[in-house]
Amino acid sequence: MRRLKPCSQVFYTRTYVADYGLNRSFIFYSLAELLPAALREANRQKTHEEIQALRKDRDVRLMDSRLKPPLLLDGATGTNLIAAGMPQGVCVEQWVLDNPQVILQLQKQFVEAGSDIIYAPTFSANAVKMKHYGLEGQLKELNASLVALSKQAAGDRALVAGDMSPTGQFCEPFGDMKFMDLVGVYAEQALYLKAAGADLIVIETMMSLLETRAAVLGARQAGLPIFATMTIGPGGRTISGTDILAALITLQGLGVSAFGLNCSEGPHSLAEQIARIAPYAQIPLIAKPNAGVPDENHPGGFTMSPEEMAEEMKELLQAGATIIGGCCGTTPAHLAAIRSMLDGYDFGGAATPKEPDEMIAANESQVFFMDENIQFGEPLECSVDMSDELIDADEEEGDTVLIHVTSFDDAYQFSQNAHMARVPVSFISENEEALEAALMLFNGRAIIDSRSELPEETIHRLATAYGAIVI
Repeated sequence: MRRLKPCSQVFYTRTYVADYGLNRSFIFYSLAELLPAALREANRQKTHEEIQALRKDRDVRLMDSRLKPPLLLDGATGTNLIAAGMPQGVCVEQWVLDNPQVILQLQKQFVEAGSDIIYAPTFSANAVKMKHYGLEGQLKELNASLVALSKQAAGDRALVAGDMSPTGQFCEPFGDMKFMDLVGVYAEQALYLKAAGADLIVIETMMSLLETRAAVLGARQAGLPIFATMTIGPGGRTISGTDILAALITLQGLGVSAFGLNCSEGPHSLAEQIARIAPYAQIPLIAKPNAGVPDENHPGGFTMSPEEMAEEMKELLQAGATIIGGCCGTTPAHLAAIRSMLDGYDFGGAATPKEPDEMIAANESQVFFMDENIQFGEPLECSVDMSDELIDADEEEGDTVLIHVTSFDDAYQFSQNAHMARVPVSFISENEEALEAALMLFNGRAIIDSRSELPEETIHRLATAYGAIVI
């Protein structure tokens, strides 16, 4: 294993919510320093009462009555723009601003077809992606202008979601990007989207739980409802190996308002996985599939007709989805057919039996069904290379691997080794900041050992903030 960088290179500042308006009690990494000075200054003007108002209880996520399912999302942006003449390989966001009539016409047609929510074309309007085009210094203007176009198209007939997507970066220990740097990238865009007037944040087409967690933690700074969808292959896993049930358990614990799947293939390909996760969903489920597969004879076109897609979308509703739409290849005609089907669908049928999620732990690749009688093994002390200890933990007594965190360094060092754990992860600590850092950096849903020498209210506050289980 390669040598890991010491934690002091990552965590070096404690920034209070009252200083920068961030939607957390405090944050260890200087996230505010990643944001432009003007945005930091604007956040400083927030009153204490406004900051408190941004905080959301874990069980109160849908903050806008207009977000009550069933809901119809919009259709494809990219493939419809290609069909309208957008060259491939260009900066989509800049092309849209240079050709505003195209997106206005498309999104007005989505609204006419019955969309309740349309996605602003801000898919890649973040610092990482825009750097490829030399536009990283124009993020505020890009996001503001793109949201403004969608709001013009929506009028008062639909909500506008600020759209965020993968950066293409790999976080440590598999890449060079620091996790909190990635949180900062998403926080910056989320705050610009909020300032532009977005009604909610959509995080879509995600392929790893780690980056999705970073996006959610960043988006939480805006204090808007968050929808998150991932793209999977056969077997219910993303290209990075994320299991979709593990993602649901982790992200609904982090407070997303709705979770689900987008892209992939047609509706039928997603129905099995929606049905698999539906019993454990404490939040609405989203399904936004492609309109079949690409049609080689028609650029931007896909194989399913509007009628075929609408009929197959019933499978997703039967599986448990209540927020639906279309991804690649979905035209306004497809949406109109889906709207007609949705309006006539009987949601009064047998509801999916729900399983409580209070005792389900997770890492990126699997979930663990726990009970209150679990046995904790001996605590492991953190170090730069913990691979042997974590592998051996699978054979040790105890139902979880218990990690003792006393400092920022401990939390960071474990995060760089956590992928080696094959059993549920639990933390014990006598240091509030170390415990929060461990929960923030762990890529999954962890357990907090209630024997931690911290006030009970502190333990439960951190558990609520990060969706952890307290035993």
